[in-house]
Amino acid sequence: MKERRRDLPWHDLTRALGFLRPYAAPSLAAFVSVLLMTVATLFAPQFIRLLIDRGITAGSWRWILFSTAGLLGVAVVRGLFTFLHGYLAEKAGQGVAFDLRNAIYEKLQNLSFSYHDRAQTGQLMTRVTSDVENIRTFTGQGFLVFTSSLLTLVGTAAVLLWMQWLLALVALAAIPAIFVVLGLFVSRVLPLFRDIQVRLAALNTVLQENLAGVAVVKAFAREPYELARYEAANRDLLNEGLKVVRALASTLPYVFVIANLGSLGVVWVGGDRVISGHMSLGDLVAFNAYLSFLLMPIFQLAFLSSTLSRAGASSRRVFEILDAEVEVRDRAGAIELGRIEGRVTFEGVGFRYVGQEGAVLQDVSFDVEPGETVALLGTTGSGKSTIINLIPRFYDPTEGVVRVDGVDIRDVTVKSLRAHVGIVLQEAVLFGGTLRENIAYGRPDASAEEVEAAARTAQAHDFISDLPDGYESVVGERGVTLSGGQRQRVSIARTLLVDPRILLLDDATSAVDVETEVRLQLALRELMKGRTSFVIAQRLSTVRLANRVILIDEGRVVGQGTHDELLRTIPLYGEIVDTELVRQGEVGIVPEEAA
Repeated sequence: MKERRRDLPWHDLTRALGFLRPYAAPSLAAFVSVLLMTVATLFAPQFIRLLIDRGITAGSWRWILFSTAGLLGVAVVRGLFTFLHGYLAEKAGQGVAFDLRNAIYEKLQNLSFSYHDRAQTGQLMTRVTSDVENIRTFTGQGFLVFTSSLLTLVGTAAVLLWMQWLLALVALAAIPAIFVVLGLFVSRVLPLFRDIQVRLAALNTVLQENLAGVAVVKAFAREPYELARYEAANRDLLNEGLKVVRALASTLPYVFVIANLGSLGVVWVGGDRVISGHMSLGDLVAFNAYLSFLLMPIFQLAFLSSTLSRAGASSRRVFEILDAEVEVRDRAGAIELGRIEGRVTFEGVGFRYVGQEGAVLQDVSFDVEPGETVALLGTTGSGKSTIINLIPRFYDPTEGVVRVDGVDIRDVTVKSLRAHVGIVLQEAVLFGGTLRENIAYGRPDASAEEVEAAARTAQAHDFISDLPDGYESVVGERGVTLSGGQRQRVSIARTLLVDPRILLLDDATSAVDVETEVRLQLALRELMKGRTSFVIAQRLSTVRLANRVILIDEGRVVGQGTHDELLRTIPLYGEIVDTELVRQGEVGIVPEEAA
């Protein structure tokens, strides 16, 4: 029963309305405007009654002018408060959308890597855009139109009962049946709107993947396949939308039929009462005007039910993100990690990705001294990248402990830990902006001289200087205006600038040519001095650069030592060197004496 209640939109819609609290003033003013607009609307039929009974029927110009002036005043008041209601409601709704987008983005920034491993970019984009827009529509205009309709409905029913209670009962008899139909409609379309948002997210995922991989699509001439894939996702979205249209089209006729039956009853009974003298013609005309006021909010509620259902489905999807658990977080009482030497220790570390049965790492133990350079070597899928990701707490181990200078990294704040760790990924990621901004990404306050010094060390200064705007050159989306080697050198410069004590390199020289790699090896040799460095090795030159090689196989440490020691003692190491490492002949590494 509890789960059934959870499927209804009210819980999530109530939470969404909670985002109106910072905008209480405009929301309250909009509500007051709706209230006054409703009151003004309810006065209009009374002026019509006076116009007919005391003006036209009695031939009194004074009452005709008075009633006309009253109707004009009602129109002006309604127009004024309609404008205020619309403006203030939209202002509050836009504020809710602003806060929701910020809240979702902040949550996504703080969520652990395990969440992003499972989430699809298209799904997240849809929730930040389309779902938030649906909530904005509801919390802004939708909710107040819903309130206005209810106020008009209640107010009109009260006036009808006051004027002619018997006739009012005839008119109101249709209301319960209409609400039953609308309730069934909401329960029917709510799952459909959830499906629509899921289909929309799937469509966005296909679009995002296609745009990100457009070079691959064109290289393999797969445009027809991608077009068919997009068309299939688009058709699924269309079919879900048509289901909602069919549900709405099959519901509204029932609402109109029931409402018209009520109107027919009023005309029949009301006409008889006028003929019998129990009711004036003005009363009947005014009553029919109120009857239209009674039906109008009912029709509005019928149309709003789809908006409410859509907002309820979107609210559920948005709060799924906001309620997602942050798996890597600061413990209670976590301390700031001050200046460190850089000793890194793994003690019986095991790790399993969420949703996977097998462990990626099992009982991994080693101790790396400050200033030591360690190459991690192993076959594809052996767990090298996972070891790298555990050091800055992108993930937490499921077993064992990772320590820095003897301190469990879960006992220090994540921010202070990562301030001591520099990372250069195999795939360099750059952001829209200038080259200077990208290099200074980790230290926005760095001086121009410091940025240039980092670029020189990373062998990036020369090509940056050759650009028309130098360091102020704007990088295209994902750095597409630069070559792979240039992006990698900018990425290395970005890491150099933060001057980390622990350095993590995921084969940072893989995307550069041999000549550039020689210069980078020299730069990295200087960079690694005095720093604890972990390098995922894919080149023989990288292995020879390390003080020690840790050999990983199927998530376990199967050997440690220098390149020559492992080559002599562990056959698996020789096989990996022969089959998986890229050999570069005589220019692969610059000897120490040459450096």
